[in-house]
Amino acid sequence: MSKNKPIIKWIWQHPDYPTFNYDKEKLTKLIAEIEYHRGTLDGISNLFNKDDIRRIEIETLTDEALNTSLIEGEIFKRESVRSSFRKKLDKDFDGRSDKYSTATTDSLVELLLDCSLNKVPLSLERLHGWHNCLFENSYSRLHKLNIASFRENDDMEVVSGVIGHEKVHYLAVPVSHIEDDINKLLEYCNNSNENIYIKSAIAHLWFVSIHPYDDGNGRISRAITDYILSQGSELTQFKLYSISTAINADRKGYYDMLDKTTNLFRNREFDITPWLEWNLHILKDSMLNALKNIEYLIEKTRFWDRYRNKALNERQVKVLNKILDVGVGNFEGGLSTKKYIALTKVSKATAVRDMAQLVELGCIEQIEGSSGRNIRYLVKLD
Repeated sequence: MSKNKPIIKWIWQHPDYPTFNYDKEKLTKLIAEIEYHRGTLDGISNLFNKDDIRRIEIETLTDEALNTSLIEGEIFKRESVRSSFRKKLDKDFDGRSDKYSTATTDSLVELLLDCSLNKVPLSLERLHGWHNCLFENSYSRLHKLNIASFRENDDMEVVSGVIGHEKVHYLAVPVSHIEDDINKLLEYCNNSNENIYIKSAIAHLWFVSIHPYDDGNGRISRAITDYILSQGSELTQFKLYSISTAINADRKGYYDMLDKTTNLFRNREFDITPWLEWNLHILKDSMLNALKNIEYLIEKTRFWDRYRNKALNERQVKVLNKILDVGVGNFEGGLSTKKYIALTKVSKATAVRDMAQLVELGCIEQIEGSSGRNIRYLVKLD
């Protein structure tokens, strides 16, 4: 009697793994669009001085840190992450009086700065260092973690659902295969001549397929993506777009695409072209979002160029910056006397006087249709 053949369900069980199958011709148009948008980003960056570029870089890095964590359900305060970056990158920041950064955000920032700035080849030691940055203690909830070393559990499953109704999305590579797979991945990251956009998406998929750590695999995979894409940053020290922000905006799509790609019952052709297409679309979206943010910063800069010498008081500057920072279109309901009072803690008479002066100078204008006690104002950008 012949033995039953073992069931082949997961991507790493395919006989061709890790030689991934994809149709590069299908990606040509997307890659050309991405190159165009990156060129536009590089061109716009020439419009700013070094201090302005550094501010854009810090905000982009902050977005990346917040969103790569949010994808995994970990929430940080923006002020904490921004302060951790400013301690490292902003020459005018007074780190001694910093009240916001934490040891956890400092460690996360160390990881993101290293994957962006350190161009030396990836190594096993470096991956372990990144992993160490993610975990201040050796526990994830009830479970003790191996920190800066690979997992020891063969039954590493990616699971969702309530107790008794769990759904297994993925079974990771066996422990005995991890080191060999990681070494092949590092060789690919360091020496492959594949297009960097395709290369970054393949490295991302490959790392999460191995799933070498007890926890933090998604964040490390996105750090590898950042490392590869940062090799293409020529005119700025950091890339000016955030991949994790775009992924987090379609988190369900991200996990669905991982499931479809790594499960051979759903990917019988062992074809990762759909995964690459999804990643390239995400990359394109991240660049388009960055262009919008930078164009808005240009508008903000022009606004202050017009009103820099208009003798505005600190309260007025604070309120205008608050609106400009969140985006004029995102300041829900517009500016009212009540909101002005809440932001500045002044009397109603002072608020009315301040706002009247802002109207007279042309900094703000009344929203059409608002009147009486419901008068609302918008910052006038042009």
